[in-house]
Amino acid sequence: MSLRPGDVLLRPVVSEKSYEQITQNRYTFKVHPDAHKTQIRQAVEQLFDVSVVNVNIVKVQPKPKRRGATKGTRPGWKKAVVQLKQGDSIEIFAGAQL
Repeated sequence: MSLRPGDVLLRPVVSEKSYEQITQNRYTFKVHPDAHKTQIRQAVEQLFDVSVVNVNIVKVQPKPKRRGATKGTRPGWKKAVVQLKQGDSIEIFAGAQL
């Protein structure tokens, strides 16, 4: 499947763990379910003008949820942890105070 770089990366993941990994030059994104490592690498390099060293992908499994008598399932999604070359950074995370 051919995805444009803007379609591959859906949004950054905002959590304590993802912000802690910024100090190690690793950034976490929610990505398209059909995207693979090469597409993610190319999308990050084109959109943010940085050099990617490594890409790890995690499939977050769906979770059963319950609120009172109502049962449901939170949908699963795909997460990518991207490690950049030393000295590179992504500006959208630059305002984060660690």
